[in-house]
Amino acid sequence: MGLELIIFIVAILFGIFLYWRESNGNGLYRALNKIVNSKELQMSADDPKGFVYKQSILPRIIFVVTLVLIAALIVEFLTPLAVFSSYNGISAFSSFAVGTLIGTYLASFVIKSTEVIEEKSDSISDMVGDAVEKGKDFIEDLKSKDTKIEEEVVEEVNESKENIEVDQKSARERLKDKGLM
Repeated sequence: MGLELIIFIVAILFGIFLYWRESNGNGLYRALNKIVNSKELQMSADDPKGFVYKQSILPRIIFVVTLVLIAALIVEFLTPLAVFSSYNGISAFSSFAVGTLIGTYLASFVIKSTEVIEEKSDSISDMVGDAVEKGKDFIEDLKSKDTKIEEEVVEEVNESKENIEVDQKSARERLKDKGLM
């Protein structure tokens, strides 16, 4: 289980490397396209598509599985390791294929999100600046409301003090006024 986890993590890193490498240039894909397709069907000179870069899921799966299968065949015949004759070999093969595929999608997500962040960085800074200004205005409004509220409270307290001073009768006098004494 530990070896499979290590193989899976290495495969994810390999997928990221593969996608990143193809995002920088697609010379091998372009050469294969020229060999396989006629002049009318060949890709245009400015098309960035590669084996995994800007491909849909099915061609990407086919390329990754084919690449891993060729590597497994090379390992099977040139080394004493038996890749296809044991459960562990088949499990490592499938872990590497799935990890590579996940790595390509992870790299795609990172590259696209970086492009979006770079495009939106100016508008994001403007939005943050606007939010800071609105926050400052809000704080100023709160401060002015607090002073108004404090003034109102002070006025109410002063009025209640006046009322209290006027009604300062003793308890005995109040009872006599009510006729209870």
